[in-house]
Amino acid sequence: MDYRLTVLLPKTDFPMKAELPQREPRWIEVWEKEKVYSTLLEKRKNCPKFVLHDGPPFANGTAHMGSGLNKILKDIVLKSKNMFGFQCPYIPGWDCHGLPIEHKVMSENPSLASDPLTLRKKCKEYAGRWIEIQKEQFRRLGMLGAWDDPYITMNPRYEADELRLFAELVEKKLVYRGLRPVFWSIGCRTALAEAEIEYQKKEDLAIYVEFPIVDDQCKKSGLPPGTAFLAWTTTPWTLPANLALAVSPNLSYELRQVGEKLFIISSNLVESIPGFTHSTPILSFPSGHSLEGFHYNHPLLPRQGRVYTADFVSGETGSGVVHIAPGHGMEDYQLGMLHGLDIYSPVDDEGKFTKECGIEKIVGLNVFEANSILCTMLEEKGFLWAKYPYVHDYPFCWRSKTPIIFRSVPQWFIAIEAFKSQTLKEIEAIKWIPPRGENRIKGAVESRKDWCISRQRSWGVPIPVFYKKNGEALLDSKVIRRFADMVEEQGTDLWFRLNSKELIKLLDVAASEELEKGLDTLDVWIDSGSSHYTVLLPRGEYPADLYLEGSDQHRGWFQSSLLLSMASRGKAPYKSVLTHGFVVDLDGKKLSKSSGARDLSEQIKTYGADLLRLWVASEEYAEDVPFSKEIFSRLSDSYRLIRNSLRILLGNLFDFNPREHSVPEEQLLEIDRYFDLCLTNLVKKTKSFYQNYEFSQVYQALVRFCSVELSSFYIDVLKDRLYCDGQNWLSRRSAQTVLHRTFESLVKLLAPVIPFTAEEAWRSFGKTSSIHLELFPEEREQKEADKILYRWEKILDLRDLANRELEKARQQKLIGKNLEAKLLLHTTDFNEQDIALLTEVFLVSQLEIIPSDKTAIIVEKASGKKCPRCWKISLFAQTNEDPQFPHVCQRCLQVLKELPKSGMINPQKNTK
Repeated sequence: MDYRLTVLLPKTDFPMKAELPQREPRWIEVWEKEKVYSTLLEKRKNCPKFVLHDGPPFANGTAHMGSGLNKILKDIVLKSKNMFGFQCPYIPGWDCHGLPIEHKVMSENPSLASDPLTLRKKCKEYAGRWIEIQKEQFRRLGMLGAWDDPYITMNPRYEADELRLFAELVEKKLVYRGLRPVFWSIGCRTALAEAEIEYQKKEDLAIYVEFPIVDDQCKKSGLPPGTAFLAWTTTPWTLPANLALAVSPNLSYELRQVGEKLFIISSNLVESIPGFTHSTPILSFPSGHSLEGFHYNHPLLPRQGRVYTADFVSGETGSGVVHIAPGHGMEDYQLGMLHGLDIYSPVDDEGKFTKECGIEKIVGLNVFEANSILCTMLEEKGFLWAKYPYVHDYPFCWRSKTPIIFRSVPQWFIAIEAFKSQTLKEIEAIKWIPPRGENRIKGAVESRKDWCISRQRSWGVPIPVFYKKNGEALLDSKVIRRFADMVEEQGTDLWFRLNSKELIKLLDVAASEELEKGLDTLDVWIDSGSSHYTVLLPRGEYPADLYLEGSDQHRGWFQSSLLLSMASRGKAPYKSVLTHGFVVDLDGKKLSKSSGARDLSEQIKTYGADLLRLWVASEEYAEDVPFSKEIFSRLSDSYRLIRNSLRILLGNLFDFNPREHSVPEEQLLEIDRYFDLCLTNLVKKTKSFYQNYEFSQVYQALVRFCSVELSSFYIDVLKDRLYCDGQNWLSRRSAQTVLHRTFESLVKLLAPVIPFTAEEAWRSFGKTSSIHLELFPEEREQKEADKILYRWEKILDLRDLANRELEKARQQKLIGKNLEAKLLLHTTDFNEQDIALLTEVFLVSQLEIIPSDKTAIIVEKASGKKCPRCWKISLFAQTNEDPQFPHVCQRCLQVLKELPKSGMINPQKNTK
């Protein structure tokens, strides 16, 4: 008889070959057909709400792996919170206005520069196209959300609410117009936010310039005629705008002679200045305070300047003397404002010198082109002490890739200083994950100056302001609100479609003289930073429980959202903030399209979304996250382990109905009770890891459980019982009862990380509704858990010892497989009642316990004959002469006698 047909081999339709790229889209179709997201919201409608507010990606190009990292993290959070029993609405968003899109459209259609309406139409079409592409990419990751009703910053309703928020700031007198240096993009001809600049290495001319002290000043101070201050600068082009010099109040200064020249410099920096020696100083000054008030002659222009003290003057580089151009630097500007200096900036929008610079040779030249000419002029006049190439980190426009300049132009600002201290205090009440995020955003806010919110662009939300002929601005919150109401119906194109007179009439603007509409648009960080006002507040979800973005958003969306929320509501828009690093290659270089990295869709086609999600869960997201083929090769092994574990569980439950076959707690076999306790511990710690956003620990815990506790131990031990015991024996149903719990718990714990695989396994389990509508498993309290764990710690130690001794016996050719062995166990910890249990755990045919104070295991050849059904060796099999089933062991004979007359319970060999 073929005894293979009488064993209960696993059966399942759940395939081992995943084919994720092909199978996953089918589950998206199922979720859409079954309306899983809306069903989930309805099912949790009476539950506490958890709100993760989506930071809007920019609608410009396909999503990359950094976007994938961000969206996967968000979805793991949301799916796990749903399974904790929260209602978790997810409203995806897109940021649409701004320089990158306008720059792209303008580069393809240069003629649109004089046609803002057509330009805006093209920009809107461009953004809309990429929104749809990115939407499908994110949905393909397995994300559940309101994909049919996202928030989009170029939608009229959003723009209207953004303007209403702006009106609130105007009413609170937090918005003002001023002349102040801003980051200015020469390539895009607009002001930039700090978050819109990137630093690159740039070589400039560093020069030491002589600023001769006025002769009368030298006489009064007892200084030799011709004495000069020596200042160092890496921006020679700013010298025409020089109006002052600054020295440190905390440094000491000296008058030194080099050749026939006399210079005042800092004592700290003598050795670093070219051409200086250690000769004795002619005169020393105890501090910079003694130099304050000195007057000097400008080295290029017929005007004088004055020396002031300033704390920002450093004793680390240069000469300890800083040239001040209030129109071309923030610290210079602040010093100029303090002392009533003009905010002088003789440079136009293209970064070219205007006639106001006073130097005919450079009028019309780009500022960087003028550097060499200015140096030549200084040299001719005898005021250039030294020059040399200097490589430093310099700010560049993130879009045009051109170096920016600091330039003073009339702009609109939000007065951050008015609520900065309150904001810094609020930061301390927010939970930052990881904690270092608090110091990052604190540092950013502390150093933050008033926010320049106006942009000289067409693709954005217009600032509803009118100007008199003398330049005076009319910014009225009532007008802004009336305009917002109209925008809600007609969109912001209204501002560009109508002329000034039409707008004035439409908006009922009171004017005693002719007015012109402003052409500036709002900084796009106002767009995205307003989302708490435009999305969360109307939905009753303010403040959000969590914002989750890349670590660069401490100076971007986290900060703009925080500042606008503090300005309008006096509190933060979020309770906690989680940040992640960038996706990098194995050398730590950031992956980008420019470096040849494939986009998100291509990676999904290669690996499948679940493998990408497993990658995200496996890494320490708080740091930069490495991405490589080698990493995915290792991850594929982990995925196969997980999938095989689910398949084994399903296969061994093919004939188990929990309502009919579950074994009561008190009747479970001891090994099953122990493994049930292992499962409880897994559930407890994995849920804790999810709760604390420790997803790499979730991954480690689940992979280890599948590899060690489940596959290498429990399933290995159970195979004989599951396959060879009677189908309805207590021993078999006890194991299946725990395996059933294990499958349900494991698939639920895996669902937030690998939702497609979990769904497939769940449906293979006979379920008709989505796994994502379920809750996490509850932790089961087990009596005498500590006592059980203590006993099983000893058993598992003995198992390790037994395995070592069995391996030695194999090497000595005493046995082949474990079932050929008999173990002599010397111990006082166990007795004859434990023989059956230990025989099962050690996977041998026979075991004898010999009382002994010294624990030891001796391996012998098992006595008897091999049972042709279960392959265990027994004396009964040797002597069994049953006419129907000869030479089987006693257990197998009993099973076979209970079978139908056909003698078969598995008529076809299971090959799945």
